[in-house]
Amino acid sequence: MQRRDYVRLCLGAGAVGLAGCSDLIRTREVTSTPPILEDRPDRVYYPTHVDGMAMVDMAETDDGEYAFALMYTYPHRFWRVDATTTEAEEANLHDVDGSNDIHLMAVVWDPKTGRVLPDTGMSVDIARDGEALDEQVIYPMLSARMGFHYGANFKLDGEGTYDVTMSVGGTNVRRTGEYVGRFSDPASVTVPFEFTTEKRDELGIERAGDRAGEAAVPSVMDMNHPLGVAPELEELPGTHHGTAESGEAKLAVVSLSERPDGVDGEGDYLAVSARTPYNELVLPGMALDARIERGGETVFEGALERTFDDSLDYHYGAAVDDIQAGDELTLEVVTHPQVARHEGYETAFLQMPSAELTL
Repeated sequence: MQRRDYVRLCLGAGAVGLAGCSDLIRTREVTSTPPILEDRPDRVYYPTHVDGMAMVDMAETDDGEYAFALMYTYPHRFWRVDATTTEAEEANLHDVDGSNDIHLMAVVWDPKTGRVLPDTGMSVDIARDGEALDEQVIYPMLSARMGFHYGANFKLDGEGTYDVTMSVGGTNVRRTGEYVGRFSDPASVTVPFEFTTEKRDELGIERAGDRAGEAAVPSVMDMNHPLGVAPELEELPGTHHGTAESGEAKLAVVSLSERPDGVDGEGDYLAVSARTPYNELVLPGMALDARIERGGETVFEGALERTFDDSLDYHYGAAVDDIQAGDELTLEVVTHPQVARHEGYETAFLQMPSAELTL
């Protein structure tokens, strides 16, 4: 696979932090991870600390279908959830125990539109001198500074240069608009990663202190590649009906009189853009149902399908026979977002009650 010669972030190959991290405190050694808050709020909260990150490299597939970015930081704790997880204590904690050297993070996007691809599935294969060392299917994740990405902790074999291959299997969500017929084939790129403990140990870390647990989040990182941030509301096409809320998730509702290419059915198109509070990050991996009532009668009831569109981005949508002003919309989160969570999100988006909105 031919590697594109992208401009690296920050200071090139010697960078130890990314743009937007200049406020982080420099340290010469890996500091211990602060303990988990004793009384974590049942919502989005400011984490105990924010680690600096470094860019490894960016690359694009030869056919221009996918672009990838690979970053790393200290080993991170994170929580995995599944459809049965209703309390933060039930989440599967991957803690920092000294057995790993780094936390790798990867983002994949469409280089033509700059939209981050959802639900591709990603594996990372690490090799050195042609010998495979580790291969993992890494987790879809949500963090305040990066939004939706893929990540996992890895143990390396000392200092030196590694070859890291990022592979995706294509997305299984419905594609509409200009995305019809795209992103169905697997693809991979390989980038070099020069690892030294000195560079890793020089990554910055910001300790939150008294801010930990506040109803706030760190700002989104300033990157030279796309992140999983939802489109600005005014950028969404169609008629805007307002934003409902469920378990702090913001559910922006729009309707289109013409269905995007790739949507079966007749009538209007109902779309819900789900996003986090504060940083407006895309919330993927939900199962979302909708019911529309008019004059006390149900005129639509069904699932909103996970969809990737060049204008609407990642959203949940369905064809609806007719949408009229004054219709009552009820949104039911059947399954909460199926993504692992970095600290600050692991207690949120687990219990998500129905949300109502007048169209």
